[in-house]
Amino acid sequence: MYAKKFEPIAGKCPEIIEYLMASPDIPEQENLRFKIQLSIEEIVENIVQYAYENGAGHVEVSTHREKDDLVIRFKDAGIPFNPLEKPDPDISLSVIDRPVGGLGIFICKQMMDEVCYEYKDGCNILSIRKKIVSE
Repeated sequence: MYAKKFEPIAGKCPEIIEYLMASPDIPEQENLRFKIQLSIEEIVENIVQYAYENGAGHVEVSTHREKDDLVIRFKDAGIPFNPLEKPDPDISLSVIDRPVGGLGIFICKQMMDEVCYEYKDGCNILSIRKKIVSE
């Protein structure tokens, strides 16, 4: 398992994203890397912006492989929030008519094979899973 705790998280989005993308578990295929990085960026940005007041908390991130799947996990002790409970945005609406926000988790759900959330022991745990097929 490739894992690290970042604390405090304020201003550390690029560092967290870079750390995760450097994991030996991340595939070399460019099309998969794009989807994975975009999902990581959306999740990390949301945690840094919303989990804690002033970014004063921590986030634990990890990657590991389960057979042909890449699993990336984000764990924070911030404000309890299940992003999967929010309805998907209506992307048929124009940008002007659509409410601001809400696209990040929608993008993750489109890019990943599975997105799971649980609140356990005072922590938000969001996991994303992507099938990795060897070329």
